This record gives sequence, structure tokens and C-alpha cells, in this order.
Amino acid sequence: MRVLVVDDEQPARARLKQILGDEADYSCVGEAANGNDALKLAAQLNPDIVLLDIRMPGLDGIETAHHMNSLENPPAIVFTTAYDEYAIDAFDALAVGYVLKPVRRARLNTALQQASRLAPSTIRSVATDSNMVTARQHVCARAHGELRLIPIADIHLFRADQKYVAVDHKNGQDLIDESLKALAEEFGHDFVRIHRGALVAVRCIDRVEKTEDGKSLVVLRDNSQVDDKELIISRRHLAEVRQRLKG
Repeated sequence: MRVLVVDDEQPARARLKQILGDEADYSCVGEAANGNDALKLAAQLNPDIVLLDIRMPGLDGIETAHHMNSLENPPAIVFTTAYDEYAIDAFDALAVGYVLKPVRRARLNTALQQASRLAPSTIRSVATDSNMVTARQHVCARAHGELRLIPIADIHLFRADQKYVAVDHKNGQDLIDESLKALAEEFGHDFVRIHRGALVAVRCIDRVEKTEDGKSLVVLRDNSQVDDKELIISRRHLAEVRQRLKG
């Protein structure tokens, strides 16, 4: 089994690699000190398992695990953590693999044997039940075998595009393999639904105006090249859009 080791502390990575080096069934194929590098290496190396630290600066382990689901062949995840008993209870309840620091050989072997792929809903549940931050700071697009992180702060619009969601952002457009419903639940504090197939960043809305045929239209601040037809507000959602703008 091919294992990628991710931890922002070099001694912790060295300890994990030492244990893996003594095991015939596992080999360490790479290491990373942060979530961004971990995603790049996971896309390149296609590991079977990722040993993933939770507390890391920048992209933490929870968000990194979520984005790894965007890979064509997502790896199984084992969290390494120094969290307290309440977080551990959450891991146990959801059957999520974890290893407590300092890492012990027997426990790591058990966790590696139990490693499994984690659904996004499971990752969010772990974060919620253990009082961690749940909202991601990025969404992740897959293009040409690589993972591209798009900061939420750069996104103007999420809109349904057949079986994918198109993400319009300040640097262009990408497709992500997520549902609009899940995005609305996760980012509803920053985005507002304008019709069944679109969520618009509230901060990007300049105003609501009437079209020549009497429909209500969202006008974006940045003169985005989004087709006006995509920005028509349905009657069902008009009151909420106006209320969010007042807020």
C-alpha cells in the first residue's frame, strides 16, 4: 500500500516514515508539510492512504481531506491528531481512522488496516462533532490531472451545469463535481440563491433591477461576463435576495 505522509512538523513526519519503513505491507511514497503540497502530491503520486495531520497552518487537515475527494481515485484517510477526548469520540462514532500523537506503532498499524475513503458528509460531521471549523475556505476543481483550489473570496457565482457546477470567479471559470444543494448549505451565509440553478455571492451584488420584460435581474459589481439570463431572479427567491442585500 502506497502511503503519503502529511504533517507540518518534520519530526512527526520522520516518526511516521520510520514506522512505515519497518512494515512490509506499506511504503511511504512522499511527504508534505502543508495541505496545498499534499493535494499536489496526491494528484501526482496516487497514494492508497494519506496519513493526514489535522492542525496545520493554512489549509488544515479537515479541508485537505475534503478536497482529496476531488481526485479521480481518492485515497483512504487516516488522521493524526493531538485533539482531546471529545474529538476522539467523534472519530470513533463515525468510524473515522485516526492516530493519537505521539504516534505508537501498534495503533498506527491498526489504523492503516482500517483506513477507508471518507465521504464529504462524513468529513463535515467529524468537524462539527469535534467543534472544528466546518466551512471550507476553497472549493477544488480537477483539470488535466491536477487539483486547482479556488478561494471562496474570489467566487462570484455557483451555477448548475448539467451534472457539474460551474464556478465563476475572478480568474475565469471552472467546473466542480459537487451539488448546488450542498454548496448552499455550506456557504449559505455568504451566498444567496437567486433561482433553482444559481447561488450568487452577496458581496458581489451591486443592485437588483428590472428588465424590459418586467423580470428582476441581479447586477454584479465587477462587470462579470456572466450571461444576464443566468442572473434572472425567480419570483420565489426575490424577497430573500432583497432581504440579504438590506442586511
